[in-house]
Order: sequence, then C-alpha cells, then structure tokens
Amino acid sequence: MTAALKSITLGLAGALLWLSPFAPAQAGSATSDTPVDDPHWVASWGAAPVTAGPALPPRTIRQVIRTSLGGTAVRIRLSNLFGGSPLVVGSVRVARSADGPAIQAGTDRSVSFDGMAQVTLPPGGSVLSDAVALPVAALESLAISLYLPEGASAPTVHQVGNQTVYLAQGDLTSQLRFEPEGEADDTRYLLTDLEVAAEVDARGLVVLGDSITDGVGSSENANARWPDRLAERLQATPATRAIAVVNAGIAGNRILNDAVAPYRGPSSLSRLDRDVLAKPGVRWLLLLQGGNDISASDLLDAPDQKVSAAQIIEGMQAIIARARARGIEVWGATLLPRGGTTFPTPPTAAARAKRDAVNAWIRESGAFDVVVDFAQVMRDPEKPDHLLPAYDSGDHLHPNDAGYRAMAEAIDLMQLVNKPW
Repeated sequence: MTAALKSITLGLAGALLWLSPFAPAQAGSATSDTPVDDPHWVASWGAAPVTAGPALPPRTIRQVIRTSLGGTAVRIRLSNLFGGSPLVVGSVRVARSADGPAIQAGTDRSVSFDGMAQVTLPPGGSVLSDAVALPVAALESLAISLYLPEGASAPTVHQVGNQTVYLAQGDLTSQLRFEPEGEADDTRYLLTDLEVAAEVDARGLVVLGDSITDGVGSSENANARWPDRLAERLQATPATRAIAVVNAGIAGNRILNDAVAPYRGPSSLSRLDRDVLAKPGVRWLLLLQGGNDISASDLLDAPDQKVSAAQIIEGMQAIIARARARGIEVWGATLLPRGGTTFPTPPTAAARAKRDAVNAWIRESGAFDVVVDFAQVMRDPEKPDHLLPAYDSGDHLHPNDAGYRAMAEAIDLMQLVNKPW
C-alpha cells in the first residue's frame, strides 16, 4: 500500500464533521402518531454531498425524493459540508408528494432539530433531525420543504439529482402548492439523507459509484437509475422487502483522487465513512467504480492524476478492508465497456488494458463477497468493448433506462437472503 493511500485509509475513519443528535426521538407536530421508543433506524434514501453550489437568496426549496424502504417514522439530514459560514435553516417540513411541487393535504408534518423549529448548521457540519411521526411506505414519494431565511452563500449540493427541485420566495414550506420561480433545476440542496424507523430485521445496501450509479442518461423524474430499479425488485420479492437501497453515486467520482474541474466531489476513499459506513442499518456495499480513475489518467497531465490498474485495485482493497471492519459485506461490479465514447476523452489502448486488468481482478481475485458482472451483461456481443446499442443512452458511456433496468435485473437477490446479520 502506498504511503498516501495508507494515510487516507487510517486517517479518515473518524473524520466526520457531523452533528448527530441521537437523543430520544421527538414526534413532529400536527399528528397524534408517536414513533416507537427505541426505533431501528435504516437509511432509505441518500444523495451524497458533492460541492458548493451558487449562492441562493432567501428561498423555499421543495425537493421530491422516493423511499426505498418504509417505516413508522422518518428523519432527515441536512448538510453544510462545503459551506464556509454558518447556515440558518428556518422552517422544514415533510409531506407525501402529490404531483410537481404539490403535496397531499393532511400529510404535512413539521421537522424539528433537538426540539427546535430552526437550526443553524456550522461550516463543514450537518445535522440530523428529530423523528417525524409520518408513516411511509417503500417506494413512496415524499416532498421535503425547507426555508432559508438568510439565503445561502455556498449551499452544499448534489449536482445530478435527475429530479426537479422547486424554489420560490418567502416561507412557503406548508403550502399545498406553489409556483416555482426561475429556470427548472434538478440539483439536490442541503438534503443528504432520509432514514426510516423500520422493522428490526431491516437492513440497507449502499451503492458507491460514479455517474453510472448517479443515473446520468436516465429519464428525468422517473426514478429510472439502476439503484432505483433494484429497490423496486427488492420490494417485489417477499424475501427481500426488508432491504433498503441507498444511492451514493457522484458523477465524475474517482476512487483515489478528488475530482478536478469541470467535475466536483471528494474521492470515494475520502468520503467512504460519511457516505457509506456511518449510515444506519447498512449491511452491504456494492462498489461500481474505477472508470473515471482510468479515463482521468488519459485526460489529465499532472503526474499525481495518472494511476495504474494496480493502484485502482489497491484502492478497492482499502475500501473492502474498511467496510468489513464495520461488519459490512462488499460486492464488486465490473466496469462497463466504453468503446466509441468521446467523453471525457476517447479511451486509449492503455485505458482499455487497465479496464481489462481491473475487471479480471474483480472477477478472479476472490476479494469481493459477491461479484456482479455488469460488463458481461451490458456489452455488445459483436463489439465487446462497446455497450449494447439497445442499452446505450447515446454517448456510448452511460446506459439508458433499458440499460439501467438490465443492470438491476442482473443482480442475484438470493445472495442477500439467508445470511447471518
């Protein structure tokens, strides 16, 4: 293991800039329901924080998310990870989504933080809400509305939301419907997690990846990413209905190095604790990554941005070791073919050789508990280094909706059952 990688591996285990109020849960207002005394919290949805977005004036932000697992109560996490100053968040509410910016009447609940309706997030920190007594079903759409009374100079965002977000002036968090202002936007603002109070046997699977996991190429507002389709399969199978799926993909993400412009986001090694290991109820990690490490070696000139197949494998080994130390089973997925693409750069012969070497190691090393061979599923049999045309979104790199569905269907769900937890 290189000295730099060893330093990252050993030094990040506790480097979480979180405020995590795991005090006894308090019910949200406007309901007579009460959460159980000692809930079993499981991550049900996620959007990994990526970077600081453009400044926002005072605004209400309404974001629609879809659960992967249901529960008797919910709580959310807001992040100021990339903010350089304290961020005041005023009213926050959660409700069942209707259509567009509308919410279902009678389902609106207030969200508190340590009993307070308003919260200030410190620079680099995050805050977990109190429990909100809103029972939710698996695959249910929820609207999270928050008001920034002072705006935000550098709001923490996830840039590829693939879901329309609605913004308007004033505190409209409790409005059944409001008219959004400005151009359509699909960024995730501040909201990084939704957890549910689930059955005691419920567990979560987190997918760690790049733009293919983030859903680039899938239809907007359709929950058509492959982790979404996997969640649907799990809920359609009685033996796996207690399993959540959390998407921790970031477009442009790499295992070993932080992204460089025009991409954003910390490396998987540096964000592993926050975006995977510290989430409640996680039992499995599925890793689909390494493609951007390879392409960046062709694209970038700086020597420290160029990596070998051996270094990528070493990074995967570090992820496996850290996850298993937390009792998490690690699945490895082979890298998809990318012949014919010109984005971000056409693959060179050296890049193809690295991809082949990494995929061979994933398949043959025995390092992963389970191997999912996406490369085999997604390739064109007549041109094995290309995506099957029926699965190609058009850029020869990212799958379309049919391709993402095929990826989800390639996973053997029975590998998730009948194992000790």
